[in-house]
Amino acid sequence: MDPRQFEHIVVKDNDIQSIVMSYLLHNCFDETADSLASTTGINQPVIDRDNLERRKQIMHCILEKKALKAVELTEQLGQDLLEKNKDLHFDLLCLHFVELICDGKSKEALEFAKTSLAPFGMVQKYVGKLEDAIALLAYEDPEKSPMFYLLSSEYRQQVADDLNRTLLEHANHPSYTPMERLLQQVTVARQYLTEENGKDAFPPFSLKDYVKG
Repeated sequence: MDPRQFEHIVVKDNDIQSIVMSYLLHNCFDETADSLASTTGINQPVIDRDNLERRKQIMHCILEKKALKAVELTEQLGQDLLEKNKDLHFDLLCLHFVELICDGKSKEALEFAKTSLAPFGMVQKYVGKLEDAIALLAYEDPEKSPMFYLLSSEYRQQVADDLNRTLLEHANHPSYTPMERLLQQVTVARQYLTEENGKDAFPPFSLKDYVKG
C-alpha cells in the first residue's frame, strides 16, 4: 500500500484499545490494564501472570537501585540468560557499581570493579563505558561529572526496558509491542515519503512533535 493512503484508514476503537492493552501488559502495568479492561469492556489476552509478576519485580529492583538483586532474580529465571546477553549483564553490573558510589562506598565499589567489571575490559566495546564508570570514583559529587549519564534515571530505565525484552524473549513472547512496531512502520513510511517528495514536504517523524499536535 502507498504510504500516502495511510491517513485515510479508519482505526476502530477496539483496535486502539487492544494496542494499548498489549503495551500495558508488556511493560508490567497490570493494574492499569485491569482498569482499562473494566472501563472499556475489552477482553484481556491470555498471559502468563507468573512471568509478568517476575518481570515486574525485576524491573522494580532496577528502578529502585537494587541492580544486584535484579541480577539474582534474573538468574533464577534462567541461569545462562545473562551469560548469553553480556551487554545487558555489563549494564546491570555498572548500575550496581554506580549505586555503591552514590552510597559513599568507594572502597567497596573499587573492589567490585576489580572482581566483576574488570573482565569486561578485555573486550574493546566495553572499554569506553568501563572507563567512564571507574572515573566516577574521582569525583566528590558524581552527579556533576561528565559521566552523569550513568547515574541518570533514563539510563536505568533503558537497562530495565532492555532486560524486560530479554526476559520476554526467553519466555518465547514478543519482545516488542504492536505500538512500538506501529511507530517503527510510521517512521519508515515517513522516510519513504521524504525520499519520494523531498525533505520539505515530509519532515522526519517525531513522536514528541506528533503528540503536541
